[in-house]
Amino acid sequence: MNFCLARCEIHCFCTINCLNRINLLNFLIILFYFQELKESFNYGLFSPPSNGRAGKFLDEERRLGDYPFNGPVGYLELKYKRRVYKMLNLDEKQLKALHTRANLRRFLECVNGGHVEKISKMCTKGLDPNFHCQESGETPLTLATRSKKPNKLLIALVNGGAILDYRTKDGVTALHRAVEFDCLEAVSTLLELGASPNYRDTKGITPVYLSIVKKSNPKICEILLHDHATLGVQDTQGWQEVHQACRNGLAHHLEHLLFYGADMDAQNASGNTPLHVCAVNNQEACARMLLFRGAQRDALNYANQTPYQVAVIAGNLELAEMIQNYKSEDIVPFRGPPRYNPRRRSGLGWGATLSRIGGPPSPCPSEHPFSSASSSLSEGSSSHRSHEDDISIVTGIIFICVFFLHCEYKIKRNND
Repeated sequence: MNFCLARCEIHCFCTINCLNRINLLNFLIILFYFQELKESFNYGLFSPPSNGRAGKFLDEERRLGDYPFNGPVGYLELKYKRRVYKMLNLDEKQLKALHTRANLRRFLECVNGGHVEKISKMCTKGLDPNFHCQESGETPLTLATRSKKPNKLLIALVNGGAILDYRTKDGVTALHRAVEFDCLEAVSTLLELGASPNYRDTKGITPVYLSIVKKSNPKICEILLHDHATLGVQDTQGWQEVHQACRNGLAHHLEHLLFYGADMDAQNASGNTPLHVCAVNNQEACARMLLFRGAQRDALNYANQTPYQVAVIAGNLELAEMIQNYKSEDIVPFRGPPRYNPRRRSGLGWGATLSRIGGPPSPCPSEHPFSSASSSLSEGSSSHRSHEDDISIVTGIIFICVFFLHCEYKIKRNND
C-alpha cells in the first residue's frame, strides 16, 4: 500500500500516517493542535536552499510529489510566510530599518495609487510586501485587486516577493478578493502568475463558489473552471455552486458549471436538488437549462417532494407546468470533455481530487470557447485529467522540522 509517513519535530517527535492522497494541506493539519497560534493559515512549508537552488515556500494546493527533494528523506520547515530573499549581500540592520510603520504605510499608498515604479524600487531595496494594513487587515496584494488596471501592479508585487497564498487578517487570498471585486483582469493575472483556483478561505469557500454568490462576471467563473477549479464545494447548509447559481438565476454561470462536470442532481442539507431550488425561486431560465441537460424531474427531497410539487406549493404554476411537461426527447447532453488549461497541473489539491473521482463525465458545449465540437473526443485526451494523475500518491519519508517563529506555545513531551 502506498503511503506517506511524516515525522514532525515539535520539541518531541510524533508520527502521522497519511493513507489518503497527499498534498501540503495534509501536513498543515497539525496546526489545528495549536489553537493559540495566530494566523495559522499564513504558516507554510518552506524548502531551504540547496544545491544552488533558492529556498521557497511550497504552494499549499500542490502535492509534495510535485517538488524535488534531495535523497529519500526530504527536509522542510514550517514557518510563517515571509519574503524569500535571494540577495547575497543583505544588511539585516538596513533591512530592519526599512520595515518601519511609516515605510509600510507609504508602500500601501503606492499600491492604492497604482505607482508601479515606486513599488518595484521599494521591493528592490528589500521591503517585504507580505504584511497587513493596520486599519483594514488587507495585504498589498489584495489591495492591488481593487485597482482599475491591476495587471502591472500585481506583477510588480509578485516579482517583489509577494506570496500568492498569503492571506488577509480574515483569511482571504488575493484571488478571493479579485473575484469579490468582480475584476476579471486581476483574476486572470493571478492565475497566470501561478495562483491556485482552489485556495480556500477560513470558511472553506473557493473563488468559484464566491463568484456564484457574488454574482460576478460569468467569464470569471469560466476561467477559474478552465484552470482546474474544484467543484462540489459545500457551505454549512450543503449548498453547492449549482444550488447558488439556481437561486440567483445565473444561467450563464450554471452552464459553465454543468459544462465542467458539476452534479446537476446534487442534494443540499434539505435534499433539494438545483431543480428544486429553481422551482421554489421561480428561476425559469436555470430550470430550462437543467432540464435541457438532463436533470432528474422526479428527484425527491427529504420532504418527499418533487420539483414539480415544490413549484406548485410555491405558487409558480407556469414553471411547474414546464417541469411536468418537459419531454425526454428534448434532452441534449453535452458532447465530449472540456479542455482544461494545459499549462496547469490538474488535481492540485485534495479537495479537487476527491470531488472529481467518480463524478459525472465532463460535458462540453460546442459553442464554448474552451470546448471541442467533436463528439469523438475521449476522456483520455491530453487535455483531460488522467486517472493516474488522480490516484498518484506521494511515497517516502518527509522529515519536517517545525519552527514556530511567532508563537510561545510550548509542547510538553508525551510520556505515553
